[in-house]
Amino acid sequence: MSSSLRRSRAALWTAGAAAAALAVRQVAQTPPTPEELRAAALRLLIAVLPGARAFDVELWDGAVLPATAQPATARLVLRSEHALGRMLRLPADLAFGEAYLRGDFEIEGDIGTVAGIPDAFDAQFTPATTARVLRDVATLRRGAGPTPPPTTARLEGEVHSRERDRQAITYHYDVSNDFYKLWLDRRMVYSCAYFPTGTETLDEAQEAKLEYICRKLRLQPGERLLDIGSGWGGLAIYAAQQYGVQVLGVTLSEAQLHEARQRVEAAGVSHLVTLELRDYRDVLGSGHGQFDKIASIGMAEHVGRRNMPTYFRAAYDALKPGGLMLNHAISGGIEQAKVPYLLQSGNFARKYVFPDGELLPIWETLKHGAEAKFEVRDVENLREHYAQTTACWSRNLEAHREEALAALGEERFRLWRIYLGACAYYFAAGHLSIYQSLLAKPRVDRSVALPPSRADLYR
Repeated sequence: MSSSLRRSRAALWTAGAAAAALAVRQVAQTPPTPEELRAAALRLLIAVLPGARAFDVELWDGAVLPATAQPATARLVLRSEHALGRMLRLPADLAFGEAYLRGDFEIEGDIGTVAGIPDAFDAQFTPATTARVLRDVATLRRGAGPTPPPTTARLEGEVHSRERDRQAITYHYDVSNDFYKLWLDRRMVYSCAYFPTGTETLDEAQEAKLEYICRKLRLQPGERLLDIGSGWGGLAIYAAQQYGVQVLGVTLSEAQLHEARQRVEAAGVSHLVTLELRDYRDVLGSGHGQFDKIASIGMAEHVGRRNMPTYFRAAYDALKPGGLMLNHAISGGIEQAKVPYLLQSGNFARKYVFPDGELLPIWETLKHGAEAKFEVRDVENLREHYAQTTACWSRNLEAHREEALAALGEERFRLWRIYLGACAYYFAAGHLSIYQSLLAKPRVDRSVALPPSRADLYR
């Protein structure tokens, strides 16, 4: 081939490449038409949705992709042609959650059915289908328009400092006592209930949980119990009434403290129960001395990995030799392994539900406890119980939708709705777990006053 011919072909190739690049840029700069957005959305949904799904998908123009599995328990409604493009950001779980808070889409029916998409994901991609999906994603993203983030917690200071922890607790728990009353049990116990037969009402199951905790701690009349993260006083009141123990409950939530003190007074146990606005790190130096037993129910999730050694050392120092501590906390579970990490980052909950919250694997929690010189005596996973608990909470919230909307406003209500509905699924599917760990502080002779079996727990 002559050099002139090679130069001509090179020139043609260069010109062609430049023209193609120009065309791509022109397409990228040109907003897609409504028809192009609709076509791209339909192609993408058909390509990526699970082959067997129990929910319909409704587009903004009323077109419906029907459920492919029965019975259909939910419907995902895209409210505008911008909705899907706004959901196509990374990490996907954060983008999906934020789009829901903004109202870009609605979930009618069971939220858990839609939350299970990553578990059911079964799309098979060839190079050709991958290219087509990417083109459709690009089209939808160009048509998404601006995506202002919803309101979230704005915390100041060092993570897990005393002041910042107080801000985080205030954000989540000081929403409104009346709001929590809409969907919690009559005792306002905001942690996993215990359903020994599976047929209990929420009130019965929460009372059974309080009894179960007291039995695991082997409470005796006259003992002193420290309740770390005492909430609305449910455990403190029950332990005082049923077991005759003296209780110090500490919380960082002023709203909870106010309600809990009223409940203590109404229950007639003010002579046994003291509730204080106090950080767990400050209990030992507060003049209360040491305790026979400690309960920490649904509080350790707020401590953070960095402060777990401090948390367990503080508890160990506050406990008398021979004493017991029950640590009840949510843990990570089985990952949704069918999708990459970018699609299941977990950032949504940390940003919008429990700011600064961290879920440690159970082995790490026990490691921190053991390093603080606790002896691990019993560990129980109650995740199926929490699946049933959060399902009850979710149904109660749906039943009081109008009151909740009036109390919180649209965006905050949507946050609680998707949080509770998704949690019911995540616990049922094993992506979240909840563990009760019984820890002991042995005496000098290494003895611990525990029976030789667990039979007393189930009398």
